[in-house]
Amino acid sequence: MAWHLYRLGRAAFRRRWIVLGIWLAAVVAAGVGAATLSGDTQDEFEIPGIESMQAFDLIKDRTPEASPDGATAQIVYQTPEGSTLTDPDVQQAVQKSLAELDTESVASITSPYDSQTISENGRVGVADIRYDGNALQLTHDDISALEDAPDDVGADLRVEVGGDALQEMPGGGEEVIGVVIALFVLVITFGSLIAAGMPLVTALLGVGIGVAGITTATGFMDLGSSTPTLATMLGLAVGIDYALFITSRFRHEIHIGRDPEEAAGRAVGTAGSAVVFAGLTVVVALTGLSIVNIRFLTEMGIAAAITVGVSVLIALTLLPALFGFAKHRILGGKIPFLKARDPEDTSGGRTMGRRWADLITHHKAWTFAVGLIVAAAVAFPMTDMKLALPDNGSQPEDSSARQAYDLIADNFGAGTNGPLLVVVDTKNADDPEAAVAATTKALQADDKDVAAVVPAEPAPPQSDDPAAQQAYQKQLKAYQGQLQQAQYATVTVVPDSGPADAETQQLVHDIRDRVQQVEDETGARVLVSGQTALGIDVSDSLNDAFPKYLLVVVGLAFILLTVVFRSLLVPLKAMLGFLVSVVVALGATVAVFQWGWLADVIGVDNPGPILSMLPLLLVGILFGLAMDYELFLVSRMREEYVHGKPAKESVVRGFQFGARVVAAAAAIMIGVFGGFALGDDAIIKSMGFGLAVGILADAFLVRMTLVPAFMAIAGERMWWLPKWLSRIIPNVDIEGESLRRRLEEESTDDRDPARVTT
Repeated sequence: MAWHLYRLGRAAFRRRWIVLGIWLAAVVAAGVGAATLSGDTQDEFEIPGIESMQAFDLIKDRTPEASPDGATAQIVYQTPEGSTLTDPDVQQAVQKSLAELDTESVASITSPYDSQTISENGRVGVADIRYDGNALQLTHDDISALEDAPDDVGADLRVEVGGDALQEMPGGGEEVIGVVIALFVLVITFGSLIAAGMPLVTALLGVGIGVAGITTATGFMDLGSSTPTLATMLGLAVGIDYALFITSRFRHEIHIGRDPEEAAGRAVGTAGSAVVFAGLTVVVALTGLSIVNIRFLTEMGIAAAITVGVSVLIALTLLPALFGFAKHRILGGKIPFLKARDPEDTSGGRTMGRRWADLITHHKAWTFAVGLIVAAAVAFPMTDMKLALPDNGSQPEDSSARQAYDLIADNFGAGTNGPLLVVVDTKNADDPEAAVAATTKALQADDKDVAAVVPAEPAPPQSDDPAAQQAYQKQLKAYQGQLQQAQYATVTVVPDSGPADAETQQLVHDIRDRVQQVEDETGARVLVSGQTALGIDVSDSLNDAFPKYLLVVVGLAFILLTVVFRSLLVPLKAMLGFLVSVVVALGATVAVFQWGWLADVIGVDNPGPILSMLPLLLVGILFGLAMDYELFLVSRMREEYVHGKPAKESVVRGFQFGARVVAAAAAIMIGVFGGFALGDDAIIKSMGFGLAVGILADAFLVRMTLVPAFMAIAGERMWWLPKWLSRIIPNVDIEGESLRRRLEEESTDDRDPARVTT
């Protein structure tokens, strides 16, 4: 493979204008496609088989007008001291406010006076608005009405808007900050603006083509709005890494006096081999997300895998074409006060990488032991990790959604923010009304964890007021009609605890266990649903899928790395090191975002459970970068070993030559993801923090400390491979040994006239 990549690099160098034209045409085509062929994104969050989704589907099938999964908004009103919501002027202001929110997309509005959701002191009330479509389907008028709600009400009322209809978008700008950080690190690494610019240009080009392609695909298939997220983050990361590695090798070849075209060929033939297999391992990890059987994760994984593939192609073709334009100027454009020394130039004494490698390999046992102790200490909080989907309680304290959430919790109880919807399917029940009554009784039996149970059958009024009696008869008729025609009823359970609390999760499981007896006795089917139960079901599903996904990714990567390095210990060490990085990242994330350690420093307002999908996404992204660092470092070590260096010396020399590139790549990503960790959005903040810690651990603790220490301990055994296995697996020659021999033979033929055929 190295020979073919060598020829590809030289061909791209020679035909640079053609290669550049092809990639520019691809950019234009992708951009035009995104602008003209794109369609609407779909955000139907579905996990086949979970109970809460079964309940939603039942309601949609039998009463489509109910819109159980439609967007909701909670309008929370608070009066000033000395007044209540029942005051005539206040009541008039509330009704006027709700009338202005009644847009075409609204399915129903329930005022505080209709539902009696008014606090004991009379100062706080909650109105519920349900829309026909989800949050992404709301119109500009819907959003504007919600945004203007706090300003359009009189009577000195305080108004806060909660629910999922009005989603406050993150401030953005993190990508720009990331690019600036990347440029700064690249300039420090290369000491040259020209060399620093190439990885950035090619990485941004790859991400642009990938995201534009995803946008175009929305015109032909249903894709979620979150599909490009992973592609953008990972595409930028690996795009910079791949280009950085090949550019560093090209600069070295130029530095030792090679012709630019030959240097481009050798850079792609050697470093490009590592890039190909690094990209392949990432693609394996990303496509492996499909085994989780969650549609949006599958879409994200495949889209990111395609973007990574584009990044690999750009690194192997466009980058050497750009070398053709730069030629020797790749060493030029230097910044006077920066001296970026070639790490393979030993004339100036030992580099920092060499000194660090010597220190580690000299104290290998102690280094390895201390490194593992540090990793175990940071990873320990992971043993207490709790997963949940985010709610408005995790929003910034100054946001309207968080203010509404807190007002409801303080005045009506924490569970009011996450009521459970218990659906009683009476289709096969012998006595539907008895089945509903039995379910209600079973739910009311728990007076410890349940704040309130609202029966499906309306309660008769306490007074003889004709209006109240008329309203009761209307509600009773509607209930009986639904039970007879739609053959289901809904009972609302308000927990004592909040939506993200462990007690609520346990309550959902307890209710499901408790109603099994009702099902056996009545023939009805009882399903626990609602947004809170949906979040719990999703978290449980993702938690169950995580070990399976991790096992598949690690197993396939082990096989691939066995082929690459022709060793059993090297891939085993690589996978174990990756697992160390994952548990360290998750442990640190739990300590900060769940336990609240250093929460004030990071800006975590309300510590709580970890985002359900964070472990899976963290594995996907971190695996891609970890394999980059592993291949970039260890491929140089194997190159030295294959060229005749002793095992320990090959570790030291390979580390010396590859450490700067890995350190630079890691520093870029730590800065990029660290920028996300300083944002306001709780989801992005936790992802950014986890990834930054994971990369810090993988690059500097695992790959640059534990790996060389372990390889020094193992010695020659590190490269052992059974003879029978050696005969089976192909020799992909990632270190470029066959390329070196072939080029030497051709060079000998050119110098020896007797060997030239006539």
